[in-house]
Amino acid sequence: MKKIPSFTIDHNRLIAGVYVSRRDYTPGGDCITTFDVRLTAPNREPALSPEALHSIEHLAATFLRNDAEWASRVVYWGPMGCCTGSYLLLQGEVEPTEILPLLKRMFDFIAGFEGDIPGATAADCGNYTFNDLEAARLAASAFSKKLAEGVPTVYPS
Repeated sequence: MKKIPSFTIDHNRLIAGVYVSRRDYTPGGDCITTFDVRLTAPNREPALSPEALHSIEHLAATFLRNDAEWASRVVYWGPMGCCTGSYLLLQGEVEPTEILPLLKRMFDFIAGFEGDIPGATAADCGNYTFNDLEAARLAASAFSKKLAEGVPTVYPS
């Protein structure tokens, strides 16, 4: 079987950053840009716990779908199976530098979030107890600092 493009990136060279993973076009010609929002360096830094990533998923999806500027372009936010980051899908040909302010606001929101995680109830989520808000807040704070310092936006070659 042919290797898919995301498995052709050398993960031993990847560091935390915001990368364009791919661009797809619908039959109607609309572009969907998939971003690799890599919170940790794969295989070298600790991955996030699945519970923390699940909490980030709930909070990020809620934040993004309520953002005045970007909500109408958000297609999807979801975790990577390797637990080193998440994917953000946006409508349009968007560059990483365009969304860095959005991501900074989002990760600051998560880092400071207090209260009940949106959608973390039995009626709203298939595994609603599988959350770790404190670990999510710590990971979000760490990535927000990385965003403030400047992160790579082009995959290393």
